[in-house]
Formats: sequence, structure tokens, C-alpha cells
Amino acid sequence: MISEKDYNRKLTEARSYLMEKISTKPELGIILGSGLGAFAELIQEKTVISYKEIPHFPISTVEGHAGQLVFGKVENRSVVAMQGRFHYYEGYNMQEVTFPVRVMQTLGVAGLIVTNAAGGINPEFRPGDLILIKDHLNFMGENPLRGANLSDLGPRFPDLSDGYNTEWRQKALAITEDYGIRPQEGVYAAMSGPSYETPAEIRHLHVVGADMVGMSTVPEVIVANHGGMKVLGISCVTNMAAGILPQKLSHAEVMETAERVEKKFVAFVQGLMKVL
Repeated sequence: MISEKDYNRKLTEARSYLMEKISTKPELGIILGSGLGAFAELIQEKTVISYKEIPHFPISTVEGHAGQLVFGKVENRSVVAMQGRFHYYEGYNMQEVTFPVRVMQTLGVAGLIVTNAAGGINPEFRPGDLILIKDHLNFMGENPLRGANLSDLGPRFPDLSDGYNTEWRQKALAITEDYGIRPQEGVYAAMSGPSYETPAEIRHLHVVGADMVGMSTVPEVIVANHGGMKVLGISCVTNMAAGILPQKLSHAEVMETAERVEKKFVAFVQGLMKVL
């Protein structure tokens, strides 16, 4: 596990590189999940930087993740969007998975919209639904804050009782129907992946209160809260989880559903720029 000194050095080097490339510091960060990267096309006055060019950044290896930071403006808000995230199942450790969020914090980003593709567990959900995350269950077997605390960024024991900011969720719920979206919230369960869950695991998750399941988001949300960011989470239900319907799961289905709801998703997140 990397030392606090070395981690801070890597953060400083990544920040310094990005500051040379951008003209305006972003105020809002957006993590775009599988198949949801089209939002970045809305960004004006954009500066696009490949992950490969940024010191110490991991590289996204999953289909549907472009692998670049996009800086610019949406609805006169200065933003930075991650077109593609990093996953624990790719072999990265939690510090690597969450490194971009840490870099955002050093750039002064105060709020984070995090999105993902998820399997639906709640029987009231349908593929294509956009669900606001109200809480999460961490079943990844790891916590990104394990190890030396980055005391310059946050406390040793951060509070997660409002991990998905209540005020932001209420503002988001208030505009869902304007975009043809049912106003729904749910609890997101994070598993390590990359195999999909078994029907027995899905039954277990349902019993303990999960409404949807995926393989991301929770590490970034924990680190965002540790650094004092407000967080809004959105899950795109791209398929029903194992055992909910009598069919096998595939990443192709995830991508197909994400593509189908892409325009609605993009319009909704653009609308959020006006109210958050």
C-alpha cells in the first residue's frame, strides 16, 4: 500500500499537469458509467485529456468507457467529466480506482454526480429506468480509505449518513418527470465483480435491502464524502439481476439498454446543471 507521502506526491503531479492544460477550474465533477459517456458531447469550450497522458492515472479497459477527462462548461457551469471509470475488478487497487476523485478534490471540485449501469433487484424497476441512489451497501470486501488517512483532505472517520446528499436528491426528484422519468430512489449494492451475481446472491441482496446492484460507484462515493464533496448518484437499470427474469445476463444487454436511454439520461443530467 502506497504511503501518504507518495500518494500526495502523485496527486500533486497529476494536478500540476492538468492545471497547465485547463483555463478554468471545474466546480462540478461527473463520472459517466458504462454506455453513458454521450453527456460529454454537451460540454462546450472543452479540453479533452486522455487518461494515458495524465501522470499516475490508471487506464480504463472496459467497453463503453472512452478513457478521458473532458473539461469545459455545461449550462454555464464549469465541469470535468470522466468518460469512463476504473473498476476494482480490472485489477486496480482502491487507491487507484478513486485517484481521479482525489485529483478533482485538489482542483477544487465541490460536488460530484456519479452514474452507473446497474442490475435491477427491486421488482418495480424496469430496464431503462433511471434511479436516484439514496444509500449504498458495500459488499466489495474493501474500503478505499484503508491505510494512512489523507488528513489534508478529510477526517480519519468520515460520516456517511448523508452520503448521497439529501438536498440534491430532492432537487433531482423534483425535475424527473420533466424528462419523462419516474421519480424513483433506491439502495445500490456494490459487488467486486467481474462475474455477475448468482440468483442466490441476488435473493440475499434483496433481503438486506438492495434495489439495484453493480460493480462500481461506492469507492468513489466514499472518497468524495471523505473530501467534503456533495454527491448525487444515478443508476441506469440496464438489465434485471440474475434470477429476477428467466434469462442470462450479458454486457451486450447492458450496452444496448444504456444506448436506448442515452438521450433521456443526457437531457436529465443537463437539467441537473440548472438546479444543483
